[in-house]
Amino acid sequence: MSNKMMPGFGNDFESESLPGALPQGRNSPQQCPYGLYAEQLSGSPFTAPRATNERSWLYRIRPSVRHSGRFAKADFPLWKTAPTGETHDVPLGQYRWNPFDIPVEKTNFIDGMRTITSTGDCTQHSGMATHIYVCNHDMDASVFLNADAEMLFVPQLGGLILHTELGQMTITPGHIAVLPRGMMVKIQLCGNTSNGGARGYVCENYGAKFTLPDRGPIGANCLANPRDFKTPVAAYDDSDEPHELIVKWCGGFHKTSLGHSPLDVVAWHGNYVPYCYDLSTFSPVGALSFDHPDPSIFTVLTAPSETAGTANIDFVIFPERWSVAEDTFRPPWYHRNIMSEFMGLIKGTYDAKQEGFIPGGVSLHNMMLPHGPDLDAFEKASTSALKPVKMTDTMAFMFESRFPQHVTRFAAETSTLQDDYIDCWQGLEKKFTGKK
Repeated sequence: MSNKMMPGFGNDFESESLPGALPQGRNSPQQCPYGLYAEQLSGSPFTAPRATNERSWLYRIRPSVRHSGRFAKADFPLWKTAPTGETHDVPLGQYRWNPFDIPVEKTNFIDGMRTITSTGDCTQHSGMATHIYVCNHDMDASVFLNADAEMLFVPQLGGLILHTELGQMTITPGHIAVLPRGMMVKIQLCGNTSNGGARGYVCENYGAKFTLPDRGPIGANCLANPRDFKTPVAAYDDSDEPHELIVKWCGGFHKTSLGHSPLDVVAWHGNYVPYCYDLSTFSPVGALSFDHPDPSIFTVLTAPSETAGTANIDFVIFPERWSVAEDTFRPPWYHRNIMSEFMGLIKGTYDAKQEGFIPGGVSLHNMMLPHGPDLDAFEKASTSALKPVKMTDTMAFMFESRFPQHVTRFAAETSTLQDDYIDCWQGLEKKFTGKK
């Protein structure tokens, strides 16, 4: 990631790419420096409480009304939005997918989005969608605006450069980025992207914004610390090259032609900002004596709902860590959950699955469907010597939601869907003897 970043989560930042471009002591002077236009981007209603009130003031070469025009319908058939109304013939069950291949044909980030699940209703600001992206080309002169959702990016193969209105962020596997609802972005591939492309995961959050979870008795430190989140500095594109703006709005896609780049913010201040985070800076806590804690202790970000303690989305990671619990079955226990769990693997292996779940893959364990370690993981964990073990070269994550996640027709019919996933629990036979 660039060293030109500002630390902190939820801060009120300010940045200018030309000296004196940012007005001082006021937001909307009669005349802005450098002939810029002042405008406000509001991420919350004007009357939201101070703790949740989010807005940024942008000082740009052209106002946003000049970054729009007559729209025409656009079609990205594999990017779906809840409620989709789609049906398919795949029955209820636990699902797992192999990684999706990088396309051979020229495919940019927007073209390469494939929706796996969706739930809720984007028009009611409730629910989410999960996606895999596979791409091999930059967006070039295209810019994207998602009015439906905040977007969480999780690279797995290759890196992305996110050119946002407020500055640039580079994220590679092991890093994440969050783009606020309604903020324009151009997405390019890192120059050192291997295998001819990039692959990763995206969570669209239709509901309340991601924030840091409360730590409760953990106290003031550990987990994801605010100082490790980074926000970009101002960087503008004064280009008169023709551009295309693609807007996602209430599940539909619309495009308009521009005679210039809309990423023209020279200075800005506020708290409605994009940010990125290095997952290796997450400081995990866990059992120092016995038993397996709930996976909620690995929550990096949470998007709350109106019900306290019940998230619209939790973003949870399973990073490198020590496992030391005594007289304890150390992998995750067998489980049924009112929350639904979409899981991805960035690198290495996951301790509850010995095979079949590989980097770039996906698993889905929906509301109240049982899941847990496969046969090999159970046998290994039940018989191994319980000495301290460093779990290395691993990074898995979950997008967990209070809503059941509905599989799209594409995900149900794709060849990467494993039809034998359920067999991983075969062999977990009766061991009951009636004796201690």
